[in-house]
Amino acid sequence: MIKRTKPVITVPPYWEDAKADLMKRDRVMKKLIPQFGDMQLVGRGDPFLTLARSIVGQQISVKAAESVWQRFLQACPKCTPTHVLTAGKEGLSECGLSKRKVEYLIDLADHFKNGRVHSNKWSAMPDEEVIAELTSIRGIGRWTAEMFLIFNLLRPNVLPLDDLGLLKGISTCYFSGEPVSRSDAREVAANWDPWRTVATWYLWRSLDPVPVEY
Repeated sequence: MIKRTKPVITVPPYWEDAKADLMKRDRVMKKLIPQFGDMQLVGRGDPFLTLARSIVGQQISVKAAESVWQRFLQACPKCTPTHVLTAGKEGLSECGLSKRKVEYLIDLADHFKNGRVHSNKWSAMPDEEVIAELTSIRGIGRWTAEMFLIFNLLRPNVLPLDDLGLLKGISTCYFSGEPVSRSDAREVAANWDPWRTVATWYLWRSLDPVPVEY
């Protein structure tokens, strides 16, 4: 039986302050936030694992992604760049990954292995600089980079305008179900600054009470 190291779980230190501030200034948040009690964003500390899991889950259902991820962990139980490169294209393909995702994972591992990204510095870098580094990796677009800022670096003020869940949450909670544009979303979110991550998380919960993890 393969023994795996449990990921480090972290919680944002700003969460309670953000909740209080949002409820004070936003009528929707005042009603929405109390519905979820002590629930809050949970982060997991391994940057490579977080990004690998996001690539595995792209464009497939949550259930399918979990199934493929478990097979991936059989091939790469420690989920390190070295293990991914050792497994190679053949080993990763046997996990049920598409050819494109195999290429993305190998490119991700190569970036980490050869120091082409600076994961040890990300915690001190501005959001846009982290996004620029991440989107230089094949298979990682702005949305994936923003999910990384939220779920790994626990940045408090991320507004993922390409996220369909965020737009749907704003539509439902602020516009009585009418479709909203990115401009509409940005205008609503101006009232959330500097806690746009927190407000986004609660709008996700309004659609699905079970928290997503990356």
